[in-house]
Amino acid sequence: MRYFRLLVLGNGISAYGSYLNMVALNVFVYDATGSALAAGLFMAVRLATSVVSGWVSGRLVSVHDRKRLMVGADLCQALALLSLLLAPDGMRVGLLYALAVITGGCSTLSQVSLRSSIPEIVGAEHRVRANGLLVTGRSLAMIAGFASSGLVVAKLGYSAAFALDAATFVVSATVLFLLPVRTKAAAAGTGSADSSDAARWTARMLLGTAPVLMAMIAVRAVDGLGSSSHNVALPIYSSGLDPDHPATFISQFWATWAIGNIVAQQIIGRVTKKSGRTPGERAFALGACVMSAGFIVVFCGLPTVPAVIAALIAGAADGFTEIVYVSRLQTAPDEQRGRLFGLSASAENTGFGLGMLVSGALLEAFSPLQVVAAFHGLAIALCLALLLVLLRRGGTRDPGVEDKTVDRDASTVTEGRG
Repeated sequence: MRYFRLLVLGNGISAYGSYLNMVALNVFVYDATGSALAAGLFMAVRLATSVVSGWVSGRLVSVHDRKRLMVGADLCQALALLSLLLAPDGMRVGLLYALAVITGGCSTLSQVSLRSSIPEIVGAEHRVRANGLLVTGRSLAMIAGFASSGLVVAKLGYSAAFALDAATFVVSATVLFLLPVRTKAAAAGTGSADSSDAARWTARMLLGTAPVLMAMIAVRAVDGLGSSSHNVALPIYSSGLDPDHPATFISQFWATWAIGNIVAQQIIGRVTKKSGRTPGERAFALGACVMSAGFIVVFCGLPTVPAVIAALIAGAADGFTEIVYVSRLQTAPDEQRGRLFGLSASAENTGFGLGMLVSGALLEAFSPLQVVAAFHGLAIALCLALLLVLLRRGGTRDPGVEDKTVDRDASTVTEGRG
């Protein structure tokens, strides 16, 4: 774990750059083109690339060294940003869409590589704690990135923002390169499996060799719909609360949400250490219900204090479900884990991208509460259905997973049983 803390630091630094980049680039596209359509197209290209990259990343992660992939992904993003920084003003707009492809693909590849590597880096028994540290690091990076982006752009300009972002990726790549960590199991494949084997494996997964895992991935995809709805609705809702200071509630919301993520990491770490068991599928389903319900309550027009408490609960449940979900997928055998996380990334990004389009259109006719309640209500319904199936399958037994073992659903992936 001592090396992993340094990895979390490097990952948090690059995440800070990503969140800074997310704001700076979107504003730059609009300023450079004067077109909301161009800004929307930039986001659409990046999201579409992330969806496609999930499938490709799963294959790459399964047959190549994950540490090299992560280092390469960080350096590619740094070089792309430097190219934009050094390009003449007349060429920058054209380079933006190439940058959208590179950042969308590389960020997904890096995420799939890292999540697949956790059990090999820290050991399967420490994966929950490691996932919690990553959630905490990313939450802090998100606060810092969003909070400082406006100041960096306003005071130093776009060039400084792009340079700072590129520097964060270089730092992350350097930390990864220097750390003596193993990211792949010694017995894992080295590239002999062909693409048809990968396709057959994915088909087996979809046809029912691990139905609970597939249901959890489906829940995450629908959660992506819900997440997109509150992301799109938040500025509109905040402006309605205080037209003179629309950023106030947004800042309160995201800061409280991040604190909830950190609280979740602390709680789940203590519970896992004490019990020796990882919360299982039922805990995931319940946590996802609480998360979606919390986000709906935030938009109910409550006074500030109750709304902030709801955001805190939603953030804690969000962090909890992510840690449980990632830890659950990490019980799969190493040679198949990469494709599983690639499939997950594609599903999550598809849900989020589709939700951005649909929720944006619906907000033209409906209130933020109605849109958020509809999307997160769909997630709650799916989670309740999953919970009902789990209760009928397992009776009254708690399906928590022992940290030192691989559970039954992950094993069926290897054995090919339903």
